[in-house]
Amino acid sequence: MPKASSGSGRPNRSREKDRLKDIPASPAPATDQQITETVEQNYMPYAMSVIVSRAIPEIDGFKPSHRKLLYTMLKMGLLTGQRTKSANVVGQTMKLNPHGDAAIYDTMVRLTRGNAALLHPLIDSKGSFGKQYSSSMVCAASRYTEVKLDRFASELFSGIDKDAVDMVDNYDGTMKEPVLLPTSFPNILVTPNFGIAVGMASKICPFNLAEVCDATTAVLRNPKVSTEKLLELMPAPDFPGGGQIIYDHDTMKSVYETGTGPVKIRAVYRYDKTQNCIDILEIPYSTTIEAIMAQLTKMVKANQLRDVTDFRDEIDKDGFKLTLDLRRGTDPDALMLRLFKETPLEDSFACNFNILIDSVPRQMGVHEIITEWIEFRSGCLRRELSFDLARKKEKLHLLLGLGKILLDIDKAIKIIRGTEKEADVVPNLCSGFSIDRLQAEFICEIRLRNLNREYILNRINEIDSLRAEIADIEETLADNLKLKKLIASQLAEIKKKYGQPRRSTVVDSGEISVFRKEDAVENYPAHFFFTAHGYLKKITDKSLRGNDTHTLKDGDSILCEFDGENISELAFFTDMGQVYRTQASVFDTCKASELGEFVPAKLGMAEGEKPLFCRMGSNWDDSSNFVFIFGNGKGVKIPASAYAVKGNRKKLTGAFSTVSPAVGIFEEKKPFEILVKTDDSRAAVFSSALMPVKTTRTSQGVQLITLKRGAKLASASRDFGDELESSRGYKKIKLPASPTAL
Repeated sequence: MPKASSGSGRPNRSREKDRLKDIPASPAPATDQQITETVEQNYMPYAMSVIVSRAIPEIDGFKPSHRKLLYTMLKMGLLTGQRTKSANVVGQTMKLNPHGDAAIYDTMVRLTRGNAALLHPLIDSKGSFGKQYSSSMVCAASRYTEVKLDRFASELFSGIDKDAVDMVDNYDGTMKEPVLLPTSFPNILVTPNFGIAVGMASKICPFNLAEVCDATTAVLRNPKVSTEKLLELMPAPDFPGGGQIIYDHDTMKSVYETGTGPVKIRAVYRYDKTQNCIDILEIPYSTTIEAIMAQLTKMVKANQLRDVTDFRDEIDKDGFKLTLDLRRGTDPDALMLRLFKETPLEDSFACNFNILIDSVPRQMGVHEIITEWIEFRSGCLRRELSFDLARKKEKLHLLLGLGKILLDIDKAIKIIRGTEKEADVVPNLCSGFSIDRLQAEFICEIRLRNLNREYILNRINEIDSLRAEIADIEETLADNLKLKKLIASQLAEIKKKYGQPRRSTVVDSGEISVFRKEDAVENYPAHFFFTAHGYLKKITDKSLRGNDTHTLKDGDSILCEFDGENISELAFFTDMGQVYRTQASVFDTCKASELGEFVPAKLGMAEGEKPLFCRMGSNWDDSSNFVFIFGNGKGVKIPASAYAVKGNRKKLTGAFSTVSPAVGIFEEKKPFEILVKTDDSRAAVFSSALMPVKTTRTSQGVQLITLKRGAKLASASRDFGDELESSRGYKKIKLPASPTAL
């Protein structure tokens, strides 16, 4: 029991003085210190520690936290064994990683199959690990989940047990850990990685494994391969969550060359006509469903989203789904264009390829990263082959000693039996057979039952194969080309075993429609007239009733006329084999007495490009066909479904064959008669039902009319009542048909 203090409640002064004598005197006040010295002594070591030992990935594609976790799981036998509790792995990893169990478990979660953050998960998981695309779906506690290494993770440790990489002490010197993992493929470009250090950051997007293997093989064959070639082999990143990558060649080339730049990603959606709703099935990798719904909620509260009656999270075991219920009459494509503009349904992944090379951060392009990885992998393979070479040479040396014993087994037995002391057995064998101590030790370890001619002969037969293997390894180590060939063969095997189709589709930026505020226009019925010279008139009911006499240019005529709405889709087929899709609202209303708007100028067509046919409606999946008549007398029918495209592409190339100029384009909902005229005053009439249907858009079809040498088709028309007094004599029932003189 401690003694009570004096009655006054104050401490005993003498004892306090004695205690204070034992406390060393505080140092004199420090002199003023320059801020630069403070930064150098205190801040810089911390900053370098964060950069080198925590936040920036190295050439194997991992930060230290990832590497320590995966190596611990390997040493636990989780590459081939059963799953174990995540808490067990976390506890074992703390022998290498001193940053605490929560940080280790968070690192593990992102590498699992259940979290869906990687194209090729490194950890096979059981239990709830949350989802990369949701911030509210958190993982279960480590005591409830189970993990083991995925089969794919074996490619990370190739040769690690053969001195492929340096091993260093852990933080308390009780065990060893690898400085890097000897990945047998460029994992740095396959596994996405983000990190924020002091004064710098790193953000590496994932690429498709098969494409990365092809690109790396190309660099192995030609170290000076161009960026354009790499873009052909590896056109864009590939994100685990899919989405549409809006491809801009110049921007992507800059990303590949400098390691920095944005990659634009759009959500993928599907319109359900029966339920009148939009199902969003894939979202950008850089956002979450909660961020999207928060922005939608904000727009609804501000009364800016009247076309959406409800939206909800429908994520289930089948995957991601965000559903938007639409108001009747809403154009889903126009709505999505607006949401792409005003919500994270379209987002950018800001690439920043900052990587540690020999503990020095470097910002590199794709070619430079692959080159550095090849150098790293070559070093790993050299060390692995040198390890194998030393073991094989050691084995060969022992077998050569065994071969000498074969000459006189009885003598060996006699020496062993005749030796009185155990310590003299090895020296006596060495002197008796002219072998060294290692060979003698090996012979002494052979069991008595194996000391027979058959066993020794079987072992000696390995000598020739060993010598061949040693020669092959030495040749590979001496020849850089053979070493690169070995790396390429490993990449080909990995591609074959683990390659997957792309999840993110690539869409050219020129084919993507962009929302503009002026696109949100009023809808109303209108009449449309398209002329042979490429003019389009959009006339309201009221204006048309006032005057139905059309003003046209000299020689011009109306090719197509139809009724529609201001938000209807228009498609223009041009003489260059292209289809331009746009909304009718982009054209101004006019009167019948006006010429209308010149379509090539309005849609930004190429110089000299001429529209030949106009079609209204966004339904390309119906049973109708498009009929194309060409100047060389051929013709073809293409199903309308061949022109259905995903997304909002505004231009479709390769719409039909351009081998011969098109003289007539028609839409066939049911068979109709076509009048064709040649430039040598001949004509024929036949039914469109005689023409075959081809599914390839650029097909030339079949010969419709037999033409004289030098003759061509001049025109084709379907409403030709005024052009012929009677079709008798011109009517044909078989193809190809011979035209009749006019």
